[in-house]
Amino acid sequence: MNFDINEIVPQMVNVIKDTVKKDWKEVKGNATNFLHARKDRLDLLASMRLQNEIEQEFFLKRLNDEKKIFESELLSLKIVSLAIAQKAANAAFDVLNKAIESALKII
Repeated sequence: MNFDINEIVPQMVNVIKDTVKKDWKEVKGNATNFLHARKDRLDLLASMRLQNEIEQEFFLKRLNDEKKIFESELLSLKIVSLAIAQKAANAAFDVLNKAIESALKII
């Protein structure tokens, strides 16, 4: 599998939609805008990891930082609970991490 952030971001949006369910209408704009605004940063992290420029531990710490920022973005909407925000962020960033792990296996 080749890694393409332009394919991964829509997958991340879809798992967020599945996670927040009834609140999707209110979350959609912020979640989509956030991921598209952070796309270059996420792509840089992925590229650095895929090229072994950073270790897995460092990568996971930075990915967790991005996830926490995204959780905060969702919580700022005041319509989702902490549990839903965490679940949505975890699901979205699991998609990204699994895509990178898959790409690493074929390199």
